[in-house]
Amino acid sequence: MVESRPENDVYVVEPLLPQRLRRPSDLLRFIATLLVLGAVTLLALVAKQTLIGLEADVKEGAELVPLLSRIAAFLGGAAVLIVPVAFAVERVFHRDGLRVAEGLIAAIVGMAGSFLLGQWLVAGNADDLRVLLTGDRTIEPLNTLLTSVIAYATAVRISRRPTWRMLMWTTVALYILAFFSGRQITIPSAIVTVLVGMAIGYATLYGVGSPNTRPPGSAVLAALRKLSFSPVSARRIEDDHQGSRRYAVGLKDGSSLDVTVLDRDRQVAGLAYRLWRRFRLNSETRRKAIRSLRAELEREALMAYAAQAAGASTPRLIGTSEIGTEAALLAYEHIDTRPLDEVPDAEIDDELLAQIWEQIELLQIQRLAHRRLTGDSIHLDRSGRVVLTDARSGEVAAGDLLLRLDVAQLLTYLALRVGPERSVRAAANVMGPDALAAAMPLLQQIALTRETRSALAKAKNVLPGIREHIVALKPQGKVEEIRLERFRPRTLITIIGSAIAAYIVLSQLSQVNVYQVITTANWAWSGLALLASFTSFVAAALMLRGFVPERLPLWRTVLVQFAASFVKLVAPAAVGGVAINT
Repeated sequence: MVESRPENDVYVVEPLLPQRLRRPSDLLRFIATLLVLGAVTLLALVAKQTLIGLEADVKEGAELVPLLSRIAAFLGGAAVLIVPVAFAVERVFHRDGLRVAEGLIAAIVGMAGSFLLGQWLVAGNADDLRVLLTGDRTIEPLNTLLTSVIAYATAVRISRRPTWRMLMWTTVALYILAFFSGRQITIPSAIVTVLVGMAIGYATLYGVGSPNTRPPGSAVLAALRKLSFSPVSARRIEDDHQGSRRYAVGLKDGSSLDVTVLDRDRQVAGLAYRLWRRFRLNSETRRKAIRSLRAELEREALMAYAAQAAGASTPRLIGTSEIGTEAALLAYEHIDTRPLDEVPDAEIDDELLAQIWEQIELLQIQRLAHRRLTGDSIHLDRSGRVVLTDARSGEVAAGDLLLRLDVAQLLTYLALRVGPERSVRAAANVMGPDALAAAMPLLQQIALTRETRSALAKAKNVLPGIREHIVALKPQGKVEEIRLERFRPRTLITIIGSAIAAYIVLSQLSQVNVYQVITTANWAWSGLALLASFTSFVAAALMLRGFVPERLPLWRTVLVQFAASFVKLVAPAAVGGVAINT
């Protein structure tokens, strides 16, 4: 721990902030660039003839205006080096030489990487790709100079400077035009070269890290002073579940603040999981995968104010502010609480359960969905009063589905703590049986938070127990089933397996003259062979029925053997057949 000393002699006790960070956004951009590179390459291989025709048309046009081609060649060749050098000089004068050094590392890696990749292609390791990139001419598959320049421009984040970005891409376009008209580069090679350079630039940024631009605790206190607060002490406390920094700040009048700091570089943390959930779940339940810093600040503030207006017991939001361009803060009135996760199960009595549900009812009356009702967002103050925290995940003007999801989540969490019977009874006393019956179709693991799903994996029969007690309260209740998932992982596996099987079958059929087989076949024997094949499935079904104590329906068992014959195409017979039979 270190103490940073801002103005007014107030010390901020916080861990030493690292000088460099590996930003998740750089890794995300690197992965996205690789995906685009793969898609462009596949598309170019498929549309090879179209690209060849386009190249011929452009070449013919360039020959009609030779003066323009020479001007483009001169300007592009010179400017593609002058612009990066000028940007480097400008950065050095602004004492930002470290960024230039990162760009030079990326340029060197880009030059070496493009050269080695080009040599690998020339050696004949991927002839189709080599022909696509070179047009079957003796030119570089990837332009070494252009790759290094793009890698440099990406690593120095030239895209954040609009004027320099325009100059850079203009010179790159002139350079590509000049080399293309001179038949020194192809269209696919130019696109692939730019993408490879960008990928190397982002990989370099993530590998060496970027300067830490997160404002320190002293900047947080300076922002609080602009909000007319008078801090006299501050210390960093444990980060929240989304990785946002939190500070406990003491004020001159003896009160305290809980300050949450939203850092811009943390906005894409956990993005892969959020994208997977967004892709897998229906649109009504998914959350936006990426939000700007301003949008995240406004979302949490709006939810906090709406919860206060609804009369719910939540920490009072008393100030918000940006901290430069890289962070923002939300200042809450401090309440001395402990999370429900730290409360022993024996202390969770019926009165406490009723209090929790009463708070949720206040939110639901005003159409507010909390969306994270777990033990770390439900707190108890010193008097035992329930306090709801973590407003950032919530939704205002929520639809019925989100409100029912909140009920299902809280039912499940409390059932894990006190049992399904007490959880359902406490909810019914406050919310009513109808609300529980409406939430019953949403008692699915996919609808719950990640922590609750992990706890359910260790507990048995929790969800069935909740359903049984709800049915006992509302036996005549009929609520239509809700499917939250667009698809299940096993569906994706089935599609991939089917594609592989189809590829294997079609590759074998391509070696057979199907027309000749059909016209010369003896169809009488073919029918007999088909009947004999079907008989083998019946025999397999009868054998299985003889060894299974349960009574198996004959026709369904025959269909299972038929299905197993297809699974054997992509899985070992001893494994696939057993799995299907099971």
